[in-house]
Amino acid sequence: MAVQKALEGAKKRNFVESVELAVNLRDIDLSLPKNRIQEDIILPKGRGKKVRVAVIGGGELALKAKDVADVVITPEELGTLAGDKKQAKKLANSVDFFIAEAPLMAQVGKRLGTVLGPRGKMPKPIAPGADPAPVIDNLRKTVTVRTKDKKTFHVPVGTVEMSAEDIAENVDVVMNRVLTHLEKGKHNIDSAYVKTTMGASEKLS
Repeated sequence: MAVQKALEGAKKRNFVESVELAVNLRDIDLSLPKNRIQEDIILPKGRGKKVRVAVIGGGELALKAKDVADVVITPEELGTLAGDKKQAKKLANSVDFFIAEAPLMAQVGKRLGTVLGPRGKMPKPIAPGADPAPVIDNLRKTVTVRTKDKKTFHVPVGTVEMSAEDIAENVDVVMNRVLTHLEKGKHNIDSAYVKTTMGASEKLS
């Protein structure tokens, strides 16, 4: 079993290595946007690591988000961030997912779109005053599959601290979802591997 081999081959490090799934596609033209994949997938066994979520909103949403989100950005702070590209980039790189109050989406797009868009981190809308906790809870178990125009893409599916069974379950869910996007299903997959951050790749059969 590839996952088991990847975990057994992982040397002790002074940090917790991620486990990644690498997929190589074939016979698919990714220069056509309709063939590209961008999808958020909830991993049944979670990521095995902390996932940072930011909420952009004011009033009731900001109050409710205070205890559950890693970062809360008020509408006023949004304006400040827009004027400070360096700070905006730092935030975009340190946060995995963004949620924004639905009425603020256009403003976020205008002010932070150039920073968040290329990173695939445009916020998910949430109704004003809604409880962000369940959304945040799901996002903490979510990975984004994003091919852009490249035939090889990587998806985190866990860490070396998780069991091989749990990681394998996450891999299955990701692979099955990827297949639904491919015109020829598994015939569009050239090969798939799992590897730890610094470890060797193990081919999935």
